[in-house]
Amino acid sequence: MKRAGIFVIILGIALTVFTALTFSTKEKVADLGIVEITTKKPHRINWSPYLGLAVIGAGFLIFFVPQKK
Repeated sequence: MKRAGIFVIILGIALTVFTALTFSTKEKVADLGIVEITTKKPHRINWSPYLGLAVIGAGFLIFFVPQKK
């Protein structure tokens, strides 16, 4: 479980530093026979840095809380 805790902590740090994900999709505007007109439409997904801090806290719980066997 220590590896999982470290992974979750690293994920939380990444979520805290990078607070948005931007990507674009192609959208067909018009189709005139052999001529096809497309445009790129940008999309942005935002999240709060507090989400990253919460994930870091969960990672520390996974890392430090002893597991029962």
